Amino acid sequence: MSMSPDDKLIMELEGLRERFNKTTDKIVRDINRQKRIMERSDKRQRQEYDEIQKRVAEIEQLNREIEETQREVVFTMGAIGESRSKETGNHVKRVAEYSRLFALYYGLDPEVAELLKQASPMHDIGKVAIPDSILNKPGRLDDEELEVMRTHAQLGYEMLAYSSRPLLKLAATVAHEHHEKWDGSGYPRGLKGKDIHIAGRITALADVFDALGSDRCYKKAWDDERIFALFREERGRHFDPDLIDIFFDHLDEFLEIREHLKDDY
Repeated sequence: MSMSPDDKLIMELEGLRERFNKTTDKIVRDINRQKRIMERSDKRQRQEYDEIQKRVAEIEQLNREIEETQREVVFTMGAIGESRSKETGNHVKRVAEYSRLFALYYGLDPEVAELLKQASPMHDIGKVAIPDSILNKPGRLDDEELEVMRTHAQLGYEMLAYSSRPLLKLAATVAHEHHEKWDGSGYPRGLKGKDIHIAGRITALADVFDALGSDRCYKKAWDDERIFALFREERGRHFDPDLIDIFFDHLDEFLEIREHLKDDY
């Protein structure tokens, strides 16, 4: 029995509906499967992210511990260098605080000022290689002894220059340049003016201020008026004139540091 056109149309429609339902079901299953895959992937990614964050926090903590240990080692080495010439640990503490204060008033970033404070205790580390007979000789050194003493700046630089860490790199510069003079008459390279790194210029003034005001094996401490007169005379000769101006503009703060960290005999 032949089918009427309407029956054929109905059958075709039923076939289309069935294929449509199958296709739709397949699409829905695929979507659901993909959703489950993505959910598992998201969960795994979140776990991986959390693990990465945990590792980053551990690395940051380790870096902080390394930096703190490095600061302690730098200060201790600086104190050892000073103690060989019978100077106190408070000398390097005072020089560190003076250096930070100079740096801030000079306009350096606080982070740089703090780094200089940490690096400055190493300014005389090269003295560990100077013979005791010269380092602790009472009275003036002769020309030959003076030449040996002056090698401590280059020796200190060579001890530290290998490092790529910012603190030790700056400490190397301080050790190398804190005996340079503004007019070019210093050592070891005879640098002049702003060719001398600001860290060297600052540490030079901080070190001399403290050294002049302290007893040493070769001299008695100077009184303040004698120190101030020398600084005025050496403005633009030994010392950066801007730093001398900072010193006198903020003299009370420098004297407060000296009083707070004075030596106990």
